[in-house]
Amino acid sequence: MSNTILLIEDTESIRKEVREIIKNLPNIKRIIEAGNGIDGFRMLLENQVDLVLCDLVMPGMDGFKFLSLKESRSDLSDIPVIILTSQSDIRDKIKGLEHGASDYVTKPFDEGELTARVRVQLKIKNLQDELRATNARLAEISVTDPLTRVFNRRYLFEILEKEFDRALRYKSSLSFVMVDIDFFKRVNDRYGHQVGDQVLIDVANLVKEELRKPDVMGRYGGEEFGVILPETNLKGAWVVAERYRTRVAEYRFGTAHNQIRTTISLGVATFPDSRVRTVDELVKVADDSLYQAKNLGRNRTELSRPADAPDTPLTP
Repeated sequence: MSNTILLIEDTESIRKEVREIIKNLPNIKRIIEAGNGIDGFRMLLENQVDLVLCDLVMPGMDGFKFLSLKESRSDLSDIPVIILTSQSDIRDKIKGLEHGASDYVTKPFDEGELTARVRVQLKIKNLQDELRATNARLAEISVTDPLTRVFNRRYLFEILEKEFDRALRYKSSLSFVMVDIDFFKRVNDRYGHQVGDQVLIDVANLVKEELRKPDVMGRYGGEEFGVILPETNLKGAWVVAERYRTRVAEYRFGTAHNQIRTTISLGVATFPDSRVRTVDELVKVADDSLYQAKNLGRNRTELSRPADAPDTPLTP
């Protein structure tokens, strides 16, 4: 890893001494410097810093104030700070550690000690960054369908449960769209599963590109996807679903020498609806609507109105 070190010290000669000691350490990308705590904190905000070396006694803002200000920011609290001090009072060292310092070095510096402490803190920081990146990747894997890179079924339903509870609480609209690739088995049988997988990926990407900011898409299973449309009534959901259908119908899958045309069928359900009291019932209404779309010839969007709903024409 390439690391950036922020050196905050009001004495130029000491800054030069520290810089000469640490500049040739492995993986040091750059050393940025500030002559006081205020400028140092500004530079900390403006740069991606991996380690801070900070003098304890400075005019304006001393090391204690700098540490307190840094610790007040959650986005900065994980950056280690080594305090540079000429004071040998153990109470000041303890106070610095209590304010968030990771370590301290006493002036005048021993070159071997300073480099060792810098190495240790950078190693800890890099390991922590790697751990956070790994955890973030594991979290992403746990909610993502590995093929299409949209959310998996489990996470899709977690979000749908939350959105359904929110719609109940605030008496707002919530729509759910079931999407199914038409005659997908024929694609697999004729062109092979590798091409079939690519069609799945392309359809997912086409629909995903049409999502509005609050919408959520996931793979329901096989060649089926589900799309959650918060704050969207029946007519609005139908218009959105038709946009998905048109986008896929106009797309040419495969290569220039082997183009495939495919379509999707869609079923729409919306809450509130006299037939929908639970998430499962919302999904069932959408699934029934999808079944109707396939029975009526595919490449179409269907919805099932509640018996008490006005028969309003649906046009884009």
